[in-house]
Amino acid sequence: MTQNPDGTQPPPADQTAPPRHLRVPPPAPVTPAPLDMGDPAGLPGGIRLTSRHVERDGAPWFPVMGEYHFSRDLPEHWERELRKMRAGGVNVVATYLLWIIHEEVRGDIRWDGHRDLRRFVETADRVGLQVVIRIGPWAHGETRNGGFPDWVQALPVAHRTDDPAYLELASGWYAAIAEQVRGLCHGPDHPDGPIIGVQVDNELYDQPEHLRTLRELAHRAGMRPSLWVATGWGGARLPAGALLPVYAGYSDAFWEESTTGWPAFGVLHFTFTTVRDDLSVGADLRDAPAEARQDAAPDGDDPWPFATCELGGGMQGAYHRRPLVDPDDIAALALTKLGSGSAWQGYYLYHGATQVVGDLSTTQESHATGYPNDLPVRDYDFFAPLGAVGGQRPHFHQLRRQHLMLEAFGGQFAAHPSVLPSGEDGVRWAVRGDGERGYLFLNNHQPAAAALPDVPDVRFAVELTDRTVTVPSTPRTLRSGTFGAWPLRQPFGTIPALTVTAQPITRIDTAAGPVVLFAATEGMPVELQLEGVAAADVRGADVREAGGTLIAVPRAAPGLGTEVTVAGTTLVFLDPATADAVWQGDIDGRESVVLWAGEGWFDDEGFRVVEPAQTAVVDVYPALGRPDLDEVPGAGTVFTRYAVPAREVVHALDVPAFDTPAVAPVRTGGSSGRLSAPTDADFAALTPVEVPVPDELFDQAERLILRLDWTGDAVRVHAGDRLIADQFWSGRPVEVDLTPHRDAIRAAGLRLRAFAWAPDSGVHVDPRVRPTATEPVLAVHAASLHTVRTRVLR
Repeated sequence: MTQNPDGTQPPPADQTAPPRHLRVPPPAPVTPAPLDMGDPAGLPGGIRLTSRHVERDGAPWFPVMGEYHFSRDLPEHWERELRKMRAGGVNVVATYLLWIIHEEVRGDIRWDGHRDLRRFVETADRVGLQVVIRIGPWAHGETRNGGFPDWVQALPVAHRTDDPAYLELASGWYAAIAEQVRGLCHGPDHPDGPIIGVQVDNELYDQPEHLRTLRELAHRAGMRPSLWVATGWGGARLPAGALLPVYAGYSDAFWEESTTGWPAFGVLHFTFTTVRDDLSVGADLRDAPAEARQDAAPDGDDPWPFATCELGGGMQGAYHRRPLVDPDDIAALALTKLGSGSAWQGYYLYHGATQVVGDLSTTQESHATGYPNDLPVRDYDFFAPLGAVGGQRPHFHQLRRQHLMLEAFGGQFAAHPSVLPSGEDGVRWAVRGDGERGYLFLNNHQPAAAALPDVPDVRFAVELTDRTVTVPSTPRTLRSGTFGAWPLRQPFGTIPALTVTAQPITRIDTAAGPVVLFAATEGMPVELQLEGVAAADVRGADVREAGGTLIAVPRAAPGLGTEVTVAGTTLVFLDPATADAVWQGDIDGRESVVLWAGEGWFDDEGFRVVEPAQTAVVDVYPALGRPDLDEVPGAGTVFTRYAVPAREVVHALDVPAFDTPAVAPVRTGGSSGRLSAPTDADFAALTPVEVPVPDELFDQAERLILRLDWTGDAVRVHAGDRLIADQFWSGRPVEVDLTPHRDAIRAAGLRLRAFAWAPDSGVHVDPRVRPTATEPVLAVHAASLHTVRTRVLR
């Protein structure tokens, strides 16, 4: 019997409770999108847009796009971090071109080092990623002047318009970009080119013809990709037929006021809806309320795919407001967008970053440059799936589970619209189907500040053309926090039609027949409804017949050993934690599936794991060809298990102790009069605290990560005189990769300066972690160095 999370038993279900009903008719035919873009028919790898989905080589394709800012990381990190992204199920990397980083001084356009766009794109191509470049000229990205160099910002031109003087500047910038990517744009002249799309400007709402002009300028400069996009949120007016609108969705926002709790817009992104736009995104930078969009049909009726570029992979903190989003918030939001009809999943940020300090200025958004928000000088980690120092967070693994499903099975619903129930019935659900089969999406998760309750007696009746599928067959309680996607009458291997209360992850072809991995839905018993097979063909489950359909329930609780074999196809039902440990990629020339509950990625040598602090196991199919690990007994019949020995990873440091805590001066500033961060002069007045770093640890690690668990207001980390990291405290630790700063640390040491949390602070910090002390709080609770080392499985 299913238990509540606290171990208690749920109340008995009301077997007479009627199911929630939804009719899913055959959808209207898919037609070409009325947009002036896309590759010609027959081009190898050709990309085209239909009215509902993206096509590649004539078949539905689900782009999964992650934002990673190459110029905000070191070039020696790019290949490793891009490989992590690819291992996370991302197939497209998006990146801003931040003009201020490349041409801080007029006429001196730089593409060296961390600015080397061509090297980044070629690296992405080498690891198997397509590329979308977001070329501005105005980019935002929490950048000084939105990315304009100071000299551009200061010129007496009408910025972001068709003012000829501004267009001359934009043309020069675009020409410089085009020279760097020459031959790399995907299209008839370069069918192997990795750059499939270009975004012009960003968050421009009322200049549609200027956006058209920017596309023409980029095209004339030599950028000729398959797709042209522009941000569509905020009621943006786009030029008809010229740009595909791409949308955003965040679970919280630093750009709200410090007095705001969970923002009202959040409900939209945890509710299945055909509304694509969110008027709140970027609203703090608009002078007036957004106008209704022109040149486009209403949301849900646009004759082009629902595409996103900024589903919140996390959330940054500003000084006045510091959201604390949870991994489940991010995964549930992404799943809800899929159920709402998304045909292109794009995350911002997917990989955290470090703001660049230029020769003339810092480059972060700040009150000093007239923005409403004060951002940290260096920290742009964003609590992204991949952190700024490369760590893989829980939502990296949760999202990978979704992305593997899209890679293996996304074609089963990519072309299908979202069908929603009418009215509110206490359950958030939707179906993407074609009248014969489909996927049922459900979400009972919202952030902790507005958590949804358990819903008893839930089952769904989905009326298809020739039959109604009721799932589960008996009412069940839908637990708070649950979200998932269930196949409805989908074929899997030799099974002609399967409906199941579990989410498919991926498929493996083995000598014994197809194997399909599923993730059980939290708190929901696994139940299979099978059509077109006989009871004698089912093993590993208890079977009964109901109305011409077989109902099968696995005999074991979800886990790696829970296998149900149906007509030669093996279905493996994993518990959620094990489902988040599934990886898929190439090992030594073999398409492989790996179950590894740690950090890792695929590279040219095999599957590279980050060595664990405690002995762990890894399960692999097919078995490793050149194992240097001991084989140990595992679970089930599909995978071979190996033991991965522990290494000393965590090195505790003496906890730095601050003198009498100092509270930052209270100031307001910027265009909205919000609380301002302490200045350089404020920090310089503090007494620094030394953090000893044993030099020999650098020789023992590929990366040496400093971690500080602390409570306070704002902290800065210096290697000698160089500011290498900072953070506005929100309940999360500080993480700093010390490896690039070894020489400075060896020569001049590592130092902290920090301000205490003020008991009467007007800063927004999540109530779950906000201090309740009546005196200022500044404390480092734990300090440690983490040596990151890897080994290859092959």
